[in-house]
Amino acid sequence: MPTRSPLRFVSPRLSLQDLAGKDYMEAVCGAASFLGGVPLGELRRLATRKVAFFPPALQGALSSRLARVGTVCVCPSGQTSGGATSAEFARHSHAEQAPLSALGYYRIGEDGRLYLTSKSEHYHAPLGHAFPGYALIRHAQALGIPNATHNNTRGHITRLLEEEMVRTAAGIAPGDNRMLARTLRSTSMNALNRVLNLETGSLAAEAALKMILARFYRSEAGGPEPRYAGRTPVAVVLGDDEGGLEANYHGTTFLTQAMRGMWPEMATQMERCGAFAVRGVRPNNLDNLEAVFAQWDQPPYKIAGFFHELILMNYAAVRLSKGFIRRAYALCRAHDVPVVCDEIQSCVWSPDLYLFREYGLKPSVVVVGKGFPGGEYPASRVLFSAALDSLPQFGALVTNGQEELASLAYLITMRWVEANRENIETAGAYYEERLHELARRHSDLITAIEGRRHLAGVFFDDVEAAKRFAKHLNAGGLDISVQTYKKGCPPCALTKLPLIAGTDVIDFVVARMEQALLALTRKDA
Repeated sequence: MPTRSPLRFVSPRLSLQDLAGKDYMEAVCGAASFLGGVPLGELRRLATRKVAFFPPALQGALSSRLARVGTVCVCPSGQTSGGATSAEFARHSHAEQAPLSALGYYRIGEDGRLYLTSKSEHYHAPLGHAFPGYALIRHAQALGIPNATHNNTRGHITRLLEEEMVRTAAGIAPGDNRMLARTLRSTSMNALNRVLNLETGSLAAEAALKMILARFYRSEAGGPEPRYAGRTPVAVVLGDDEGGLEANYHGTTFLTQAMRGMWPEMATQMERCGAFAVRGVRPNNLDNLEAVFAQWDQPPYKIAGFFHELILMNYAAVRLSKGFIRRAYALCRAHDVPVVCDEIQSCVWSPDLYLFREYGLKPSVVVVGKGFPGGEYPASRVLFSAALDSLPQFGALVTNGQEELASLAYLITMRWVEANRENIETAGAYYEERLHELARRHSDLITAIEGRRHLAGVFFDDVEAAKRFAKHLNAGGLDISVQTYKKGCPPCALTKLPLIAGTDVIDFVVARMEQALLALTRKDA
């Protein structure tokens, strides 16, 4: 039952000129007029045309459809392609949920049913589908601003984004160019003042790994001897409660997969020959943390880096405590160990854009992606310290990494989040409150609530109860999942609500959860 009036989000009205600057847009209009023969005045009008990012009328229209979630709203698609994917992908596919059309926090599947994207399409769509603010991307395309460019010809929008990411990661106020310039000049390991533009989160995490391994190995023949040459680099990651490696997830490249326990025989061979080793730390276990640093940061080994998420969304949404993570950072400073904060899954869901800022942390490297471009483009970023700026030109790049329109998507997302900082915090806190109330009412089934704000995990005593809970919600059109593919993972149902979901959506989701829990109770009885 709703306990609050619906939350109304701020809808900035901005133009391309507001985002990218008058001088740049004037040059763009002149170039587009020359190339396409379109009158300059017409192009200028497009460059200054303001777009409402999330109009109140759309917010109301989305809210009015909540009661239809889970019902068949349109004719099913009928015969569709079977595809030709791998056996594992095929085994886990749900074509009935594949989108025919989508808007806001809704998707209509091939089965004609209305689905609530309560996992934000696996972090890709924090602002939902067809977010009106991204219309500025279409304006940019009409003005001839290309997406395809190269590392050597990074455009103004991409360069502007790089500065904005440094500014926001440091908490610098808009327009404080003096402090921004000071941050950009810093050589401290704890100042994030460099940005690499890549495509996927996996590539971003791999680039971070390359940076720390460059302190042990030359990336090119003939380079200077690395600081820790001759010692075996040990990557320290967040493990599971039993000490295994499967809890962490930093991408799908080879070494990052080895960091989560995959390719075990190859990992053993690499450690045996002194090339690379991985050690896990139990989440929030201070004694284990101290022991790992004491044992593995001495010759012939050297801890190369500490990789961590703040909410382990691939391990039941377990959240690291401030005491644990701050002690880890203190140990890293004392042992000259770079810290890699992986915010691929948590970025943007924080009112501060980066969750590490809420913890008061100063990492050496931060990897972000997924949420920032809002599902419009695959685009990740690596924010890192100048102290780790040692990779050669081809050390970590992709041809498409500098895409101008992808950078524009970042800027649009960031402006909306900054304008709705208080609303995001209010909605997230409200969701946590409602989930904890739910857990208290159903303490016989729910053992804990984990995560932070919109990224939440509902813990159960046994995996079968968690699976039945998720199955009930799925049948009602909610995209909820249980992690059953990881050995030792606690039974937990995961949600990642879109940021555009207000208190009305939260009340709806919690009410459906209540129904699912009551159904479980009746079945158990």
